[in-house]
Amino acid sequence: MSARDDFLAHLASGATTLARAWLVRRRDEVTLGFTDHDQDILLDGIVFKAATGMAAKALQQTTGLAVDNTEAIGALSDAGIDEADLMAGRYDGAEVTIWLLNWADPAQNIIEFRGTFGEVTRAGGAFKVDLRAMTETLNTPQGRVYQRGCDAVLGDAACKVDLSAPEFRTDMVVQSVADTGEITLTGSSAHPEDWFQLGRFAAVTGAAAGLVGMIKQDRALGGGARRVALWQALPAALAPGDIVTLEAGCDRAADTCRIKFSNLSNFQGFPHIPGEDWQISYPNESTPKDGGSLFK
Repeated sequence: MSARDDFLAHLASGATTLARAWLVRRRDEVTLGFTDHDQDILLDGIVFKAATGMAAKALQQTTGLAVDNTEAIGALSDAGIDEADLMAGRYDGAEVTIWLLNWADPAQNIIEFRGTFGEVTRAGGAFKVDLRAMTETLNTPQGRVYQRGCDAVLGDAACKVDLSAPEFRTDMVVQSVADTGEITLTGSSAHPEDWFQLGRFAAVTGAAAGLVGMIKQDRALGGGARRVALWQALPAALAPGDIVTLEAGCDRAADTCRIKFSNLSNFQGFPHIPGEDWQISYPNESTPKDGGSLFK
């Protein structure tokens, strides 16, 4: 018999040794295993740690396309899920797999749930998280929006701009962080002012390593130094000496795509769509009525 058949036979035996195991895989590829058993469990080469305070409420499952969901609770600790990582958003969208298994023979198991971390709340040294099933993605709106601006993300498969090119990125060192949130950076950046505005600000080292923010303002200070401000401060603090990466920004306009990135052939907007004023326009004598293009 297969391991699954053995597990079903174990369930039918009437005397079971059952436990649950959770595998959490963050978007930065950090993988953590937890179990509600009183001893660690080894499954597929991964150690699922006990004594982490992890527990789950009843899993709601339905047929059809309705969204399955459950809720997990646990204690915040260095051995399990750290509060600083939760606050920094490192678990946002993390993948979760839950097994029901025979702790005496972990190879006998069945997957009960697959999904992602949803809303996380913290209180009294513990956390609670909504787990969203894979069918949650079916609630995501699909299709394109017809608009003048580009709907691609800079550097993605549709845009095709190579953000690894030196003209579109630079590594710099944090010199200081002002009370106003402005960050002064040193390095050898020769990019013009506002080059990184609306671009990505990624922390490479320090407490904020792996976190990304969006650049609101970008000023060149001379000597290769820059001062930037983010739309929203990173969830973890930056410190002098931290290394960060700046990526060029794009305002999604056709002229920016053509001039700044030389990429108009991949522009994903519709710059010649008439604006809302066209709906309330009226004939007048000064406008030529020759049927020619409105864009000359």
